[in-house]
Amino acid sequence: MALRDRLRRLVQKPGTIDLAPYRAVAAKAAELEDALRDTGELKPDAGDTAALCAAGREAARRALGERPYDVQLLGVQAMLAGHVAEMATGEGKTLAGALAAAGYARRGHRVHVLSVNDYLARRDAEWMRPVYELLGVSVAWVGQTSTPEERRAAYAADVTYAPVSEVGFDLLRDRLAVAAGDRVLPEPDVALIDEADSVLVDEAMVPLVLAGATEHDGADPSHADLVRRLRPGLHYTTDAEGRNVQLTPKGTREVERALGDIDLYEPEHLETLTAVNVALHAEVLLQRDVDYIVRDGAVKLISESRGRVALLQRWPDGLQAAVEAKEALESTPSGEILDSITVQELVGRYPVRCGMTGTAMAVAGQLREFYSLEIAVIPPNRPCVREDEPDRLFATLDDKEVALVEEIADAHSGGRPVLIGTLDVAESERLSRRLARAGLACVVLNAKNDAEEAAIIAEAGAPGAITVSTQMAGRGTDIRLTGTSADAGGLLVIGTGRYHSSRLDDQLRGRSGRQGDPGASVFFTSLQDDLVVRYAPGQKADAAPASDGRVRDKGADWLVGHAQRVAQGVDLELHRNTWRYNHLIGLQRAELLKAREGILLEDDADRALAEAHPEHHAALVEAAGKAPVAEAARQLALFHLDRCWTEHLSFLADLREGIHLRSLGRGLDPLIEFNREAVPAGKKLLPSSRERTSEAFASLTEALDLSAAGVHRPSATWTYLVHDNPFGSMDERALKGLISMFNRKTR
Repeated sequence: MALRDRLRRLVQKPGTIDLAPYRAVAAKAAELEDALRDTGELKPDAGDTAALCAAGREAARRALGERPYDVQLLGVQAMLAGHVAEMATGEGKTLAGALAAAGYARRGHRVHVLSVNDYLARRDAEWMRPVYELLGVSVAWVGQTSTPEERRAAYAADVTYAPVSEVGFDLLRDRLAVAAGDRVLPEPDVALIDEADSVLVDEAMVPLVLAGATEHDGADPSHADLVRRLRPGLHYTTDAEGRNVQLTPKGTREVERALGDIDLYEPEHLETLTAVNVALHAEVLLQRDVDYIVRDGAVKLISESRGRVALLQRWPDGLQAAVEAKEALESTPSGEILDSITVQELVGRYPVRCGMTGTAMAVAGQLREFYSLEIAVIPPNRPCVREDEPDRLFATLDDKEVALVEEIADAHSGGRPVLIGTLDVAESERLSRRLARAGLACVVLNAKNDAEEAAIIAEAGAPGAITVSTQMAGRGTDIRLTGTSADAGGLLVIGTGRYHSSRLDDQLRGRSGRQGDPGASVFFTSLQDDLVVRYAPGQKADAAPASDGRVRDKGADWLVGHAQRVAQGVDLELHRNTWRYNHLIGLQRAELLKAREGILLEDDADRALAEAHPEHHAALVEAAGKAPVAEAARQLALFHLDRCWTEHLSFLADLREGIHLRSLGRGLDPLIEFNREAVPAGKKLLPSSRERTSEAFASLTEALDLSAAGVHRPSATWTYLVHDNPFGSMDERALKGLISMFNRKTR
C-alpha cells in the first residue's frame, strides 16, 4: 500500500468515502441511457465505468423491468472500487451486487459472489441470470448438493454465486487432491461478499473443517447422567457471562465418589476430568431451543446471528458428542481433522475484496483492521420515515412479555402488520403461546421451520399480520406492504430484547420503512434479559418500577446499552484472538502447500527419491516403467506430507488446550508460549515428511503396491463447521481449574 494511502486511512474516519465522484459518473450514465435503448448488444467498454453503469441499468430494465436508481449505481461504483457498500434494506443490494460483479467480469476478472447460504446463492444467480446474459457475462451457482463436475463447471463461469462455506470446503478438498484434474477451484480473484458484515465478522472466527474417517468413540452417557444429578451453587458454579462452568469442591467430591472414589486431578484421570467438564458444559450452558434444536433424531445447532439452523455445524472438542449424550441420541462421528481454514483466512486469499450489507458502520473498525476494507455509506433512494421509539424497559421478563402482548394486540386491532424479532427459538414459541391465549393468531419463523421462510416473510406485510421471527438477518426477502397496511401506519417492528450486537438490532429495524414506506420500531427490554444478566451482572435500576413493571430510569436505560457494548467488545477480542493463533498456522500451511504444489504438478518427488535411492529407483523403473514409478513417488510424497500436516494440526489442538494452564502457572503470555512450541514443530514438517517418504519408497516393491507401502487414505471424508471459538475463554477456564484444584487439595 502506498504511503499516501496509509496516511489517508490513518486520518480518515470509517464511512467517509467521498461519493461525489460516483455521483458524477451516475450522471454521465444517465446521459448515455437513451442511446442504449435501441442498441442490440450491451457490451460496454470495460474501462469506462459510466458506460458499464449505463449498460447495467439498461440490462436490468430489459431483463427485470426495473430501472436501477442512481443510489444503486453509487453502490455499484463503491464495490468496483473495492469497498463495502452500506445500503439499507429494500434499496436493491442484490441488483447492485450483480451489476458490480458483471463490471468486474467485463474487466477480465473471475468473480465469486459469496453468500450466507445455499438458498440465496441459487436464488440470486437465477434471478440475475438474464441481466448477466444481456451483458455478455456467464453466471452459475454452487450449493451443498452440487457434484464435483457441477462445481468445476460453475467455477468456470465468469461469475459464480456460492455460500462462503462451500467455497471453503472446496478449497480444503482441493488441498488434498492427489491429481491436478481432481481440483475444482480456480485461483482466487475477486470476492464480492453479500451480507458482508455477517460473513466477515460474525462468521470470521468459524473454522471450516475437512475430516476423515477414524475409529469413533462417542461420549460416555454415564457422564451425562452424572452431571444431570449435580445441583447449581452446591456442586457447580457458572461465571457471570454464562460462558464457563466449574465444579465446586463439593461437586468434585460428589463426582469422585460416583466414579469409584478416584482422584480426578491425578494424571491418569485427566481424560475423565475432561469428559466430566465437557458433559457439565453441555448440561448447564447449552440450552435446547436456544443454542440448538433436536430434529430428525439429531442435534442441529442454531446460528446466533441468523436464528436458523446452522447447516453442517458442530461443536469442537467432544462437546457435540456430549450434547448428543445429554439428549440420549446416537453419537455422530467427528473424525480426524485433515485440514481446516477460518472464513477470515479464506476471504483473505482473494486479491480483490468488496461487498454490500445494510449494517457495516458498526463494524467499520474490524473491516478495516482485518480486511483493509473501507465503507461507502450509500443514501437511501427515498428518505426513511420510520419512527424509531426509545426502548421500553421492564423489571422482569414476565412484565415485559405481558406488555408485549398488549402492544401487539393494540396494533393488530387497527389492522397494522407486526413483526416481532425474538432472541431465540424458545422465546419465539413461548411468545406465540401467549399470543394464542390472548386470541391473537401469529406465524412463527424460527430454526424449526426456516425452510418456509420466504413464504412467511412475503405475507408479513398483510393487514393485521403477526409474524414472530428469531432473527431477520440474511433472510433475503423484503416485506412489502399493501395499501391497507400502509394506511394503518405501516409495519411495526418489535424487538423482544437487544441482541448481542447493535447491528442485529439495526437489521431488525430495517425491515420496516423500506423505500420510504411508513413504519415504526421499538425494543422491549428487561433487567432480566440474558444480555444484561451476562454482561452487566449485579447492576440494578435506581428507580422503582411502576405498577406495570415499567422502569423509567435513565441509568437503567444506559445499563442495557452498556451490556451490549461489553458483549461487542468480547466478540471483538475473540476475533482478534482467533486471528492471532491462526496467523501462524496459516504461515505454516502456506509453506507446506508450496511444497505440495511442486509434488502434485511437477516430478519433485521422483527426482528427490531417485537421488536418495538411485539403485532402487533404477530397478523399479526397469521393472515398471518411468511414468508409473514417478506417479508412485508422487502419491507416496503426497500421502506423507498430508499425514504430517494432519498430525501437526492434532498437536496444535492439544498445545492450545494445554498451553494456557502451563503459561498461567508461570505468569506467561499463552500466545507467546504457543508460538514458542508451534514454530519449531512447524519447521520439522517438511523434513519429517521427506524422511517418511524416503523410508516408504525404499520398501516399495516392483509391483508398486502403495497399500503395502503404508498408503492408507481415509475411506470417507466429510465437511463441517466448528461452531465456537476454542480460544475465547481458556485463560478463565485454566484459572478456575487451578483454583478448583487448589481448593480440593486444601479442603
